[in-house]
Amino acid sequence: MVSTVPVVRLENVSKRFIIRKEKSLKERIVNAGRSAKFKEDFWALRDINLEIKSGSSIGLIGPNGSGKSTLLKAIGGIIEPSTGKVERRGRLAALLELGAGFHPDLTGRENVYLNASILGLTTKQTDFYFDDIVDFSGIESFIDTQVKFYSSGMYVRLAFAVAIHVDPDLLLVDEVLAVGDEAFQRKCLDKIRQFQSEGRTIILVTHSLGQVTELCDRAVLLSEGSVRFDGAPQRATVEFRDLLEDRRLEDAAHHGDESVNAGRVLSASVRAEGRAEGDAIEPGDDLVISATFSHRDGLDRWVAAVQIDSVLGQAVYGTTSKRMNMSLPRLKDPRTIEFTIRDVHFGSGKYFVNISLMAHDGVHLHDRPQIASFDVPYYDLAAGTLFAVPEIADIGVVDQAQ
Repeated sequence: MVSTVPVVRLENVSKRFIIRKEKSLKERIVNAGRSAKFKEDFWALRDINLEIKSGSSIGLIGPNGSGKSTLLKAIGGIIEPSTGKVERRGRLAALLELGAGFHPDLTGRENVYLNASILGLTTKQTDFYFDDIVDFSGIESFIDTQVKFYSSGMYVRLAFAVAIHVDPDLLLVDEVLAVGDEAFQRKCLDKIRQFQSEGRTIILVTHSLGQVTELCDRAVLLSEGSVRFDGAPQRATVEFRDLLEDRRLEDAAHHGDESVNAGRVLSASVRAEGRAEGDAIEPGDDLVISATFSHRDGLDRWVAAVQIDSVLGQAVYGTTSKRMNMSLPRLKDPRTIEFTIRDVHFGSGKYFVNISLMAHDGVHLHDRPQIASFDVPYYDLAAGTLFAVPEIADIGVVDQAQ
């Protein structure tokens, strides 16, 4: 398919669920004539408009309850929207929830055929792919065991193996990969990258922001059933972290958490020692991070913390005043703490600085994710989050007979 062809189009898609307040069937029967008082509408999705082109990889992110899984199910045709319409083209494979499409009393072998038929394969096609499916899943020893005896990881292995072998044009994945072990997750991610190179379309729901920035060329941030941001994954993760921090502070204020409300990270800056803020950070520089804190009521024992993340959301460096065995003076009026990290060797790219104010027991009083950032210039020699000068030597031809 041509890259400009829409694989999925959503127009004004909304989904309503009815939340019933009766606690039993008896209460529902008794209240049947006046049931409006005992139920309320919950809109999981509101007026979603999206167009997804073939060959793109989309990450759906957002807080719990934001509508990510509901949206994925609407795209997959598992649920019908209350309003609006969803258009799809091409063969679809979906991994929406653990064990979906599996019957617990059937064996793994039987479930492979059942699940493959649900996804559109004939028995003859499944026969052709069966050995590859079992080999990819890595559960050959249990393929003739009833799946009700499988672990969650075995469920995911087999379900993912079936989904990727139905030759899908559109692959939907909803967080289930988080259940597998690290080695299998890497195997799945490698398969997803292969799908990307083949021009297939992938829609991924995950809480791993690193996966979104690494795998996706676009991210959609949902909040309370609506699209809050749609664009570059790096920008979407920044918006998401800001959203989480806003919600945390609102929750703390709602519950009257005075310790959280009283402490603040006011500002932060980053620069190379001897140069101005905003200049690029070169390998070998001393990195200076300044952060200003305050506490309305005064705090005697407190900890200043700094963490540096890559654009993939991976922590590449972090330390605290407590780790450095430093006891900080009483905090009340704004006080600036300066961290100096000697002889840094970050690889090329952009890095984000996170600052936290913590109580001495480790409780976070206030976090400012990505409060500052810096850039490291591009170098032709190598890539990665560590800068080092490589050398290579020709050690001659190795005699294989030896």
